[in-house]
Amino acid sequence: MKPPAKRPVKRPVKRPTSARPLLATALALLALLAPAVPAAASAGPSARPVVSVEQGRLRGQDHDGAQEFLGVPYAAPPVGEARLRAPREPRRWSGVREAGRQAPACVQFSPFGLADPGAVSEDCLYLDVYRPEGARAGARLPVVLWMHGGAYSQGAGTQFGGRTMAELTNSVVVSINYRLGQLGYLALPELARENARRSGSFGLLDQVEALRWTRANIAAFGGNPGNVTVSGQSAGSGSVCGLLATPSAAGLFHRAVLQSGPCTLLRTPDAARAESQARAYAEKAGCADPSGVAACLRAAPAAALVEAARTLPTSGPASGDGLLPVDPAAAIGAGNWNKVPVLIGSTRSEARLFVALTQPRLTGAQYTAQVLAGYGAAGPEVLARYPVSAYGSPYLALSALMTDSSFACHTAWTAQLFAAQVPTYAYEFDDPDSPTLAGAQVPGLDESNAHSAELAYLHDFTMGDRPLTPAQVALATRMKRYWGAFARFGAPAVPGQPAWPATGSGTGAVLTLDPAVTRVGSSFAADHQCAFWRTLPTGTPL
Repeated sequence: MKPPAKRPVKRPVKRPTSARPLLATALALLALLAPAVPAAASAGPSARPVVSVEQGRLRGQDHDGAQEFLGVPYAAPPVGEARLRAPREPRRWSGVREAGRQAPACVQFSPFGLADPGAVSEDCLYLDVYRPEGARAGARLPVVLWMHGGAYSQGAGTQFGGRTMAELTNSVVVSINYRLGQLGYLALPELARENARRSGSFGLLDQVEALRWTRANIAAFGGNPGNVTVSGQSAGSGSVCGLLATPSAAGLFHRAVLQSGPCTLLRTPDAARAESQARAYAEKAGCADPSGVAACLRAAPAAALVEAARTLPTSGPASGDGLLPVDPAAAIGAGNWNKVPVLIGSTRSEARLFVALTQPRLTGAQYTAQVLAGYGAAGPEVLARYPVSAYGSPYLALSALMTDSSFACHTAWTAQLFAAQVPTYAYEFDDPDSPTLAGAQVPGLDESNAHSAELAYLHDFTMGDRPLTPAQVALATRMKRYWGAFARFGAPAVPGQPAWPATGSGTGAVLTLDPAVTRVGSSFAADHQCAFWRTLPTGTPL
């Protein structure tokens, strides 16, 4: 497999001039992403593949050993009076619809990530389908449905090409857009009462609708509607958590992949808190009167809605309604969820991205003061466990502290919840020379293994500073084969690659994904000091 072509580097990210609470920063900046891959020039219409879905016929195109069908509507445009409503079925069309160009990204509510979106629109409920070149209807290939990250406020499915995954693993890959920001998540009763689930989590409703469309239509592309894997990273992984706990999604998928977004970390606000946040946002948007709030928000320019969210970002889906009755982590812990095999993991140094973006020049005195202020009586012990001298710089010490207390240990704890109930496979991505996410490079800082580092190894794009080396391409191939085997069989068993055993209370097995050697170990929780972090009442207050 050839390395993906290098994409243009994003424009630099503007960094805050003062420190902010670090966990809040992390959750607000989840999943900074790379630029979209443009569609290839297409062949003549007569030579291009055509499939028939419920709404009509689609003409796709061949591209690098795979076939792609781009900009496929899975729901009607959520615009005008359809804004802030549950998704509706897309209209039928006559003739053959061209599917050789990606649709616009959804309206972006965050300044990070999508530096050059090309087109952004409220009319954005589209998906892209990738299949092997020889696939035909009825082939019953495994299906992977991908949901991008971005703190529920930015990003697009168009950033993630699935050609190499489809070709290498003989599977069908679907990458979706879903509504973002307060257009996607606004828990106002005046809006929620307008849909059957009594929910303002429109982004989660979009994801369920995309799964329904996939079940109804994926056989036309050669996919098996009875073998669908939902997969996501960061807020996309949080979305997977939501689908696992959503009764409306029962039976729509059969495996789940969670990358750098453990359910015990990404907790949902309850109904009361979510409504309070939504009221404050509506007031900021100039729609404070409850009697007319729905009409006011539907009439407001999209730019005004984005501006109102500048200081009031969304918290993503809320729990306590008919769509998501219980917080996903609580539902999973209680055994009341859509039980499927799970693949879950994180990167070795997740928090390096967030610290680099917020405090790249952190001093030792600032580090000490933050830890003591954040952890109170436990502060001295935290400093003793994460001394600057052991890491070489305050930046690396704080990155290790934040990684362990948030992503790493919550990944271990979430994996334990799953492993007690279903086959669960845990990994840690550990490439000490991984490229840095576009727009996040800070001269002089080691940002390898940071949040989102694994994405370039699984999708058709490069990170911002350089393409993958041959050794990294080899690791990427191994990773795709593991992910593809999990989607096919419910277990990542690949002939010729190291065995990946299920994790559990007795083994704690975690597969380390490293270009030098892929290995299985049981020291993940100890390496990240998870027993210590269990003793703190809040886990990670920074």
